[in-house]
Amino acid sequence: MDPEVSAVRLTVWEAVHILSSSEDGGRIFCTLGSLKRYLGETENSALPEEQEEFARIHFSTFLRCLVGKLSPDWLELLPDGQMEELWASFFLEGPADQAFLVLMESIEGAASPSFRLMKMARLLARFLSVGRMAAVMEGQCRQQAGPAFPLLQETLLTKVVGLPDLLGNRLQRENLATFFPQNYFPLLGEEVLRVLQVVVDSLRGGLDCSVSFLSQVLGKACVHGRQKEVLGVLVPRLTVLTQGSCLWQRVCWCLVERVPDWAMEAVLKGFVEAAPGPEVLSRLLGNLVTKSKKAQFVMTRKLLFLQYSCTPRPVPPPGSPGRAGGVCLADGERTPALSQMPMLQSLLGYLAMDSQRRSLLMQALKELLETWGSSSAIRHVPLVQQCYVSKAILICLAHLGEAELRDNQDELLASLMEGVKSRLDSSLPPVRRLGMIVAEVASARIHPEGPPLKFQYEEDELTREMLALAMPQPTADSPSEAGPSFAPVSGETPDRETVDRSGPQVGPEGSDSELDSDDEFVPYDMSVDREQRSSKAPSYVRGCLEALTGSEDWERWEAALRALEGLIFRSPAATQEVSVELAKVLLHLEEKTAVAGFEGLRQRTLVAVTVTDPARVAEYLTAQFYALNYSLRQRMDILDVLTLAAQELSRPGRLGKAPQRGSPDPGSQPGGAVVPAWRAVVEERVRRKTRRFSKGSVGRAPAVGPNEFNSVAGYFFFPLLQHFDRPLVTFDLLGGDQLVLGRLAHTLGALMYLAVNTTVAVPMGKALLEFVWALRFHGDVRGREGPRRGLQAAGSEGTTASGEAPRQAPPALLSLAPDPQEACPAGRVRAGGQHVGRRCSWYSLECLRLSEDSASGPRVLPATDWDWDVASEAWAPGRLLSPVPPCSLQPAELGPLGLGAS
Repeated sequence: MDPEVSAVRLTVWEAVHILSSSEDGGRIFCTLGSLKRYLGETENSALPEEQEEFARIHFSTFLRCLVGKLSPDWLELLPDGQMEELWASFFLEGPADQAFLVLMESIEGAASPSFRLMKMARLLARFLSVGRMAAVMEGQCRQQAGPAFPLLQETLLTKVVGLPDLLGNRLQRENLATFFPQNYFPLLGEEVLRVLQVVVDSLRGGLDCSVSFLSQVLGKACVHGRQKEVLGVLVPRLTVLTQGSCLWQRVCWCLVERVPDWAMEAVLKGFVEAAPGPEVLSRLLGNLVTKSKKAQFVMTRKLLFLQYSCTPRPVPPPGSPGRAGGVCLADGERTPALSQMPMLQSLLGYLAMDSQRRSLLMQALKELLETWGSSSAIRHVPLVQQCYVSKAILICLAHLGEAELRDNQDELLASLMEGVKSRLDSSLPPVRRLGMIVAEVASARIHPEGPPLKFQYEEDELTREMLALAMPQPTADSPSEAGPSFAPVSGETPDRETVDRSGPQVGPEGSDSELDSDDEFVPYDMSVDREQRSSKAPSYVRGCLEALTGSEDWERWEAALRALEGLIFRSPAATQEVSVELAKVLLHLEEKTAVAGFEGLRQRTLVAVTVTDPARVAEYLTAQFYALNYSLRQRMDILDVLTLAAQELSRPGRLGKAPQRGSPDPGSQPGGAVVPAWRAVVEERVRRKTRRFSKGSVGRAPAVGPNEFNSVAGYFFFPLLQHFDRPLVTFDLLGGDQLVLGRLAHTLGALMYLAVNTTVAVPMGKALLEFVWALRFHGDVRGREGPRRGLQAAGSEGTTASGEAPRQAPPALLSLAPDPQEACPAGRVRAGGQHVGRRCSWYSLECLRLSEDSASGPRVLPATDWDWDVASEAWAPGRLLSPVPPCSLQPAELGPLGLGAS
């Protein structure tokens, strides 16, 4: 047995025995001091062999003994904190990896909360603050020549990266700020930089080192979602260090190349996001994409198609100064602004900066064009991602040279033309415009000698961004020479009249502009000019019907659609002769050309037909609602038209002045008499010269008249309730078509509300009560949301048209309805099936109570204008909405025109 080895073992055993049994502070202090010579920090240090044996065999056991003795009484054996300082020095000066593991083990095993747990946590925070984490990782980097310990490295990796989670779970509310993820991971990034500096210095000194453990730490931290914290510290420093040192570049390349495949995506995405440009990214990654298949897949496929990173800016309110920070596509989606595209530019610029990687750039362009032109992708991919792919195509074209594009001209042109065809066939204007912009730029770059593609589209911020990305990147010598050169936006073009009146324009020298100047001619006022059409709009209702059914002239078809609504109101007798045929044609009408506002035109015209001949058209529409071979969209259109028509019919004073729609004659006035211009001027002068001491009420008297909806309410309401429980082959209200069921319940509630003061209100209320009572336990949330939106009362204080409180309903019926306070709780509460059913029932009973006074016949009601005041959250006089003050249906439920958003 080696005497030195035996001496180390005996010394450690004796020290452990003294620590376990002695309570003498001086003796413990001397024992611990004698063991410190094995750490190499004293003047009489032990031999290197003894130090190695102590660190390799006995150090962990001794540290666990120190942890076991930790208590308040034991630390007070020596004054002035000498014992605690000596105790902590073994953790801070000994082998870092073993000290770190013992610290984590003691924290995980300590009772929570306890004195020992908090002492060990504070010691770990001190361990991190003095840079011992760098020593932990440095020790693993220097084990290149020695035997590898995979289990030890895996344990260290888990503890190093998972430290914030472990400490947070153990300390709970007593957690220290050092262990917060936002503080710990930047510290970890700084420690990685210190270890990389040690590795570079060792390589310069001729010593071998490995960065595999650092690569695993970096990969695991990025997989945990901490790319910004770690790489936010690493990338700026590495950018400076690699700028003039080939050795630093090689170390950085090895660091990234040895990242495990399971973490390659997270690491590369973090580098691409953090790198300020393609030059820096090229220095940090090197030719990684040519060496690693995983890296190549991530850089050329994952980040371009699946992990596109372009967070849209929040959409500011209209008119705000920040409104110009992005281009609105559709439904609130916004394209990323130009300043938010550095990731895409860095990624594609990195592929273009080296000859070995340019082949991957061409491959990426081909795949981008194939995806961009896929008809399936156009239908299913969000517009923001389509814009991202379009910009990636333009950036690729800007980086590729003419020779490279010429070699792949046929394949690129084929993909481009197929994509342009698919995009121009789309019904969405943003999709078509993306196709036009990319087609113009790409055709000019891929086939410059051929005829250029030109399209007419609005030049806005999206156009400027796309054209700016398509321009070649500016060089370092002349950054202003390679700026984007495109035509000014129409919004920035000065007005023609202003330019012409500002004075003569000075032309270039030697030109004939001075001889051919037309400045003395006054330009025509073209502000009210209209587009000239080759086809004239029909003048009669039957002519419009023929144009919509059999005409192949699309201009005449569009003109007939636009003129039909006005003709219906001007010729009600002619409309009643063909009302059912018109309703049938309009219900099945499809948009054959890109007509602006087609859906609104079709809906308003259908409403006009229904209002003109309500009984026959309503009977036809309600019959078609339960017919075969109709889509859900058409069935919901029927419900919308019935609701809007009922609202128009119930509007007070409608008979006195029919709505003037369409395109009336220019000289006609609403009153029927032509007012001369001179009379208006005279009246204005008299009004300004007259001094009035008092002014009476100028408000118009409220309009009165019978409710036209009274005589036809049954045609609208009862047929919708006949077959709702009979499933068809393509339509099952109580089955899979809960969306239409909710809209049906909403429509019935609106019709019931509009017929409150009519004679048919009582049977309508009873039928509605039976209908909603059957839906109170509906299994689908949409089947319960429909009755909630369409039928619930918005407040518990229902009032009649005369302003009186409603009379009490019969006790037998009131026993079925809940208290109004329960039926209409404040706020928007997501109610269950029973609560919704009770609210619907109470609303029906309220309608019955409101209609008790109208059993003898229809009542002539004063027309009061009401509107919803958002600031005060109450109804105020304003826009005409319904025949009675809207005491039950709020605008959030009924919508601006009586239609909800279900």
